[in-house]
Amino acid sequence: MARLQRLSVVMVVIAGLLSLTACTEKPEAPRFKLTDVTGASFGKDFALTDHNGQRRTLADFKGKVVTLFFGFTHCPDVCPTTLGEMAVVMKELGRDADRLQVLFVTVDPERDTAEVLKRYVPAFHPAFLGLTGSADDIARTAKEFKIFYQKQKLPNGSGYTMDHSAGTYILDGEGRLRLFAQYGIGAPALLHDIRQLMK
Repeated sequence: MARLQRLSVVMVVIAGLLSLTACTEKPEAPRFKLTDVTGASFGKDFALTDHNGQRRTLADFKGKVVTLFFGFTHCPDVCPTTLGEMAVVMKELGRDADRLQVLFVTVDPERDTAEVLKRYVPAFHPAFLGLTGSADDIARTAKEFKIFYQKQKLPNGSGYTMDHSAGTYILDGEGRLRLFAQYGIGAPALLHDIRQLMK
């Protein structure tokens, strides 16, 4: 009888240890479809003006997942495609769409004034914000997020276009850089990972 009691005590202790181990195990990290850049030493903040004339930093969007894309309104393909994909993501998120902020940073402040951005960016979705600033503001922000851009003259002196990095950065609700989405990755992958960050 005493032996059975001792065995019962041992079993209770083992069960307790197992449950304690289960409680202290770290939850499994989310599985992302995009490139995980968590812990990156860049992309910490920006200070730009939105298309409504309001000065903005990342702190303004605390609590929301933020997507940050650099482009220009005269862009013939990459920029409208990316903004179009983000519009699909917003639609698919349904009620959670208010937990996502899409930001479009112009690399062409010479032409992309606040008024131009106000007509262009919200045409994809009313909640999207276009960001601009002085040439120095844009250069500083691009450097912070490791974005390349440069002006390219068109033939016959017919104006210019802009070469620029085409990916999208995604930051979590604490303003930390978490993901990088290559151009053309598609709305389903973006939606999947944005939902992961919202959990």
